[in-house]
Amino acid sequence: MSITDPIDMPMKTEPVGGDIVDRHRLSTRLWHWTNVVTLVIMLMSGLMIFNAHPRLYWGAYGANPDYAWLQIGATQANTGFLRVSNVTVETTGILGRWTDGSGQIRNRAFPWWATIPQGYNLALARRWHLTFAWVFAVGIAVYLIRSLVNRHLQRDLLPTTEEVKPSHIWTDIKHHATLNFPKGEAARRYNVLQKFAYLSVLIVLIPGMILTGFTMSPGLNASMSWLLDLFGGRQSARSLHFIFATGIVLFILVHLLMVVLAGPINEIRSMITGRYRLPKENS
Repeated sequence: MSITDPIDMPMKTEPVGGDIVDRHRLSTRLWHWTNVVTLVIMLMSGLMIFNAHPRLYWGAYGANPDYAWLQIGATQANTGFLRVSNVTVETTGILGRWTDGSGQIRNRAFPWWATIPQGYNLALARRWHLTFAWVFAVGIAVYLIRSLVNRHLQRDLLPTTEEVKPSHIWTDIKHHATLNFPKGEAARRYNVLQKFAYLSVLIVLIPGMILTGFTMSPGLNASMSWLLDLFGGRQSARSLHFIFATGIVLFILVHLLMVVLAGPINEIRSMITGRYRLPKENS
């Protein structure tokens, strides 16, 4: 039953579990699905760019003889590996050394099915990456401006004084750990863990990824040289760009897990149609 259905009964002051309510505006839904396509293309083309030099350094410079804090490659014994600092893990068949779609063995960091394009082509990967980087940057700028104007950030995402209390945060953590998700009207609002997650993406990971991307651009280094000082050089910016992107991937994975656990049909439907059925309260 929809709360907007004309029925011959007293009007409820607020919706309850089982009611269908409006949850996402059309602009939010369009922005969400545009980001899905954009981020997938950017991440996959970014992995191809990383394949050109699968090592990460700190500082202004970095080349093969220099110490890399992260490296993906293949050994002389024909095994793939991932090394982070002094920890090395064999990744044969997944990273470093794998078999492509035609059955050929490749010694390359990320496999063909995870990159755009699938065959090695650094120039084309850069075109894909930079084109959709601008789509993403413009989209997030419009979203942030609109969210400030309509007070979405202040109203829906900024935690209240009560929510930032350790006792409240700990209660939310316990509820998530036991899959005790909000019911009824409470399900329409973000809980404090969601607010922290979304804010970390909006004000830390995305701006950080965009600014470090600018820092790696030779064309912008002359006009925005302060970025090199801010991030400690182009190689540090490249490392941070990778870390910010990894943070966004982890956020997406957790987000998808929560969608599955909370009820994928209801959650996905709300992001397509804007309509959401409130989970029923426990009787």
